[in-house]
Amino acid sequence: MRTWRVGTFSMGASLVFLGLFLFFSKFLGLDLVQVMTAWWPLLLVVLGIEILVYLFLSRQEKPVLKYDFLSIFFVGVIGTAGIVFAILSTTGIMGKVEEVIAREERSFELPAFSYQIDDSIKRVVVRTVGHQMTVESTEEKEVSMFGTYRVQTAKKAKLLESADDVVSANQKGDTLYLNMKSLPNDIGLFNGYGETAATLLVPKHVKLEVIGSDNSLTLKPRALENDWNIESVSSIVVDVAEKSNLKVDAIGAQEVRGKEGDWNVAKEKADDGTDNGRKNAVYQSGEGKYHITIANAYEISLNTNQ
Repeated sequence: MRTWRVGTFSMGASLVFLGLFLFFSKFLGLDLVQVMTAWWPLLLVVLGIEILVYLFLSRQEKPVLKYDFLSIFFVGVIGTAGIVFAILSTTGIMGKVEEVIAREERSFELPAFSYQIDDSIKRVVVRTVGHQMTVESTEEKEVSMFGTYRVQTAKKAKLLESADDVVSANQKGDTLYLNMKSLPNDIGLFNGYGETAATLLVPKHVKLEVIGSDNSLTLKPRALENDWNIESVSSIVVDVAEKSNLKVDAIGAQEVRGKEGDWNVAKEKADDGTDNGRKNAVYQSGEGKYHITIANAYEISLNTNQ
């Protein structure tokens, strides 16, 4: 006669119930976390029922419980996994993990920004935060910006709802200050990845200063009628018309690129007279009335095919 050991039936029933949960989850749209969180308490119910049935059916006056420790260990492992899932789900960690697993790269349009310029504003100062940006002069009397951004996220909705999420604008005296904002990080401790490609239009008669943060920048001065000052960018491309009235000064650049004869290059010297690896370069078109000064850029490329 076979001996009934408590745990054997529980393991079999547990596998049956788990299989049924996983099977029906396909039709109910449940994921593994939901299944494990909701299913594990049944293990305790099944094991308790098995003990009660064993005691009820036992014909001994003082029945002694005999356990199948391997089966109980197996049931315990499954139950522990369910408890861990439940705890992580309660603390919110599991939700974050699910977001990271489900996230994918998505592209969205930046909320459009515009700021009307009157005669009281003589200068615009732009501080970037790593955005890839194109700056272009315009005939319009407003500063405006548009573009796209790309992020890794599990959400299909836009992360940026308004222009205030992209840039803050403050006018102080004759100067308009524009401070670019970083993309939001919606996945907490798990770092996301985001890129922005923006185009900034600035009235051609206004002086411009751009303070970079080792980002990439493209300048399209077109028919510029004032001076631009750029500093602390990693790489910069300057597109100029061959018949423009423009002078470009590159100060302390590591690399200067362009067609042969475009740049007048001189190497910088350190305090001891040795070559420090940096270059000062000048490009001039026409009389060079308007200046673009670029300081502390790693690479400067000049494109005169406009």
